[in-house]
Amino acid sequence: AAMAIRLLTAVITTCFDISFYMTCRAAYLSVFRSSLVNMTSKDQLCSVLQQAGRNPSQKALDKYWPPGTKKLNFDDFCEILKKEKTAEPDQLMRIFKKFDTNCDGYISHDELSRILTSSGEKMSPKEVDEVFSLADVNKDGKLDYAEFCRLLESTVEQCQTAALEKLEADAKLKRQNFGNQLDNSPQSLESQPELPASEIQPRTEPETTQRKDSRSSSRPSSARSRRSPLSTAITMGSGSTKTGPKQQQLKDTLMRGCFYLEEDGTIVSLQYRLIIPETTSIYLTIRPLNLSPIPDKPSPWMCVDTALYVVTGNETKEDSNLVCFTELRDKERFLWRGELSAGSYLLLPFTTGCRLMKRTRKTTTKTAQLVNRTQSGELELTKEFKAALSDIFEVIDLDGSGLLSLEEYNFFEQRTSGEKCDEDAWAICKENFDTRKNELTRQGFLELNLMEANDREGDPRDLWLTLEAMGYNRSLEMVEACPFVIAVYCEDVKATLQAVHLDSGIKMLNSAVQRSITSKAEGRSLKGHENVLVYTYKGESRISSVIANKSNQKVTVHINNEQSKNCVSSRGMSVFAVEVPARTKMVCQHVMALNEQQEWTYSCVETIIPSL
Repeated sequence: AAMAIRLLTAVITTCFDISFYMTCRAAYLSVFRSSLVNMTSKDQLCSVLQQAGRNPSQKALDKYWPPGTKKLNFDDFCEILKKEKTAEPDQLMRIFKKFDTNCDGYISHDELSRILTSSGEKMSPKEVDEVFSLADVNKDGKLDYAEFCRLLESTVEQCQTAALEKLEADAKLKRQNFGNQLDNSPQSLESQPELPASEIQPRTEPETTQRKDSRSSSRPSSARSRRSPLSTAITMGSGSTKTGPKQQQLKDTLMRGCFYLEEDGTIVSLQYRLIIPETTSIYLTIRPLNLSPIPDKPSPWMCVDTALYVVTGNETKEDSNLVCFTELRDKERFLWRGELSAGSYLLLPFTTGCRLMKRTRKTTTKTAQLVNRTQSGELELTKEFKAALSDIFEVIDLDGSGLLSLEEYNFFEQRTSGEKCDEDAWAICKENFDTRKNELTRQGFLELNLMEANDREGDPRDLWLTLEAMGYNRSLEMVEACPFVIAVYCEDVKATLQAVHLDSGIKMLNSAVQRSITSKAEGRSLKGHENVLVYTYKGESRISSVIANKSNQKVTVHINNEQSKNCVSSRGMSVFAVEVPARTKMVCQHVMALNEQQEWTYSCVETIIPSL
């Protein structure tokens, strides 16, 4: 009996989730052409909520759209809709009865005007007249509030029904993407076959063989299997404190970099070209770069997870072969060790986004001052701004030499302004600012920024644009970036490591991440959908999943992590939906511990949402 009750509860919950997401989608597509389109104003949020049968107050809208908010996506809307309850007719009736002083079932224009202009969210007399003209259904100068409540309920139901009917009837709307997929580009299954675990060898060669996709089942899906839940539960221990191998006998090459959080939530960084002159034992590591001068108070981003994916391929093409990736962990370092053959490789830095994601901006944050005027009227950089610029210098000094080469400075310029400094402009810099060995010193970098402040006569707006591009908030805290350092240790030979910027870098990285998961995990099909597989990879500090859709139709998968404990998802929410186009695979999510000092449990239920 207990099992039967649990099964019934699960079925009801699944049906409710599917119905809820269909309602969300119908309401959203009544206002926008696609669920990938972002809301860019509070008025748009209000319109979509109203389409879903909600009537949010101004106070509620201010809570969901605090100052500084630029946009919200479809997933944000779904979370908000869960919190906003529908206005029940009985509740409205009770409210109206409180103001019905004559107890005759009617409220006069004067009574309604007094209520709406003096309490709650006050309305103007003109707005009251507009409301009354709509609410006075009998046109007798009095509001029959019982009839009005019935009319309101009917209107809400009609709006919702019309939205659902439109969604079902419009073939174009049926093909629109469901959910926020900006950071997970689909990958064709035909162009990226899986890499079996047996091909990962201690001696690592570029991949030469490819595995065909497993034969799909010829057994037809049951018509009763429209709900297709797949549940995965994994319990992980507390944080690792393993000690890696010693590197005293290995020759090292170091290079710095930084993850930057973009406005749309994607994470970008430079890529690196690694050249190995001959086959050698190699030891690769990546870790966050600590910039704090206080020994007992490390930089706040030191908890951010990092990884390196090593691939072979052409820099100008998206196609690449995964060679290896840093699976092992030693405190904040992630590492790989083995043998690499002589040749050229691309190193693609990666972070899951579990600990580097957009946060709600604090409205009480005080804007830091960047420049002052001395008693003589000259401009000077503030102490706080100098400290931030000094940290930026450490980040863009990629080789850690204490000097900025033209190449290093241009990576900074591309990040902050999208431009490059040519040889002539660099020669002028060397003439006017402190340099050594034809490279810019830290002092010269400060002088350069002071000159920019003087050019703008102390106006800090351009300086703030630079700081924000480097991940700083208005309190001069680096909150949307994570500096890192890569180390390559080789036995007997000296490797060459060079920073590069690839236009195809994000797609190459996404492909490598997908292949790393499918090569290490066994695909499990969703019940009734043998051609939809979920791969769940368990690493030392994270769990990652990929959804592979081998069918000829798109599928929408509902993801529920609500039973997970002490976890954070790269999606930033516990319940969401992922649309996977036909014959493609896509990274679903990465999950990590919220508190690494405690045990954590990953529990995920994947369910196919039936197409309309």
